[in-house]
Amino acid sequence: MRVVAIVAASVATVVLVAWLGLQVSPRPLAAPSLEANEPATIPLPDDLPTPVTRFYHEIYGDEVPVIESAVISGRGRMRIAGIGFPVRYRFVHDTGQDYRHYIQTTMFGLGMLTVNEFYLDGHARLEVPGGVSEGAKIDQGANLALWAEAIWMPSIWVTDPRVRWESIDDQSARLTVPFGEREETFIVRFDPDTHLIRLIESMRYKGADSDTKTLWINEVVEWADVDGRTLPRQASLTWLDEGSPWATLTTDEVVYNADVATYVKQGGP
Repeated sequence: MRVVAIVAASVATVVLVAWLGLQVSPRPLAAPSLEANEPATIPLPDDLPTPVTRFYHEIYGDEVPVIESAVISGRGRMRIAGIGFPVRYRFVHDTGQDYRHYIQTTMFGLGMLTVNEFYLDGHARLEVPGGVSEGAKIDQGANLALWAEAIWMPSIWVTDPRVRWESIDDQSARLTVPFGEREETFIVRFDPDTHLIRLIESMRYKGADSDTKTLWINEVVEWADVDGRTLPRQASLTWLDEGSPWATLTTDEVVYNADVATYVKQGGP
């Protein structure tokens, strides 16, 4: 019985230490060695649905920036195999074309597991410890991520001629984006008081073996001033069938219009 008690106490200690380690927020990733460039601007189109026009007036005014690339860095939490891990991340976008995700889980603020996800030339590759995911359904989900993450550079939804907005009602609109030779659709919902985007919803495959699509909900929890721009300070990602966010992301820094032609294809931070 004494041995059992010792083992039980040891297990409890390990669990407690692990839990404590998962409560420590990591430091931000080192700033990327990239030079930002001030974007050109174009007039806001005058044929947008009413809530869309209000949104762009709120964050840009009458002129919208032409953003060709964005490097988004931040920290947050992600649920992996049922466990919530602190993470730090970097999303590199050649806007409307390609992206790379670098995500690092941490314990006691120290790096542990890393994920490199690429979406290049219309095809996705997800590299995680223990395996690689690819295929048509992964491509579909990655393409939705490409356009949903444009919430950090939403001007592309009006500067890219392949994208169109359609009215639904006074607080929501339909956003249609390209997917190869096809198209995908988001429902975008706006806050009635701030006029800022609150929810972006779409139907997405959860994985390569998914038989059907699941409602994927992107919520902007908080808009705030980030380096002098009104941007999503905190966002969450939820699968409808899971009922709670599997990821929460807090923005530390965004670099616009840097040359990412090589950087978007590299691994690591």
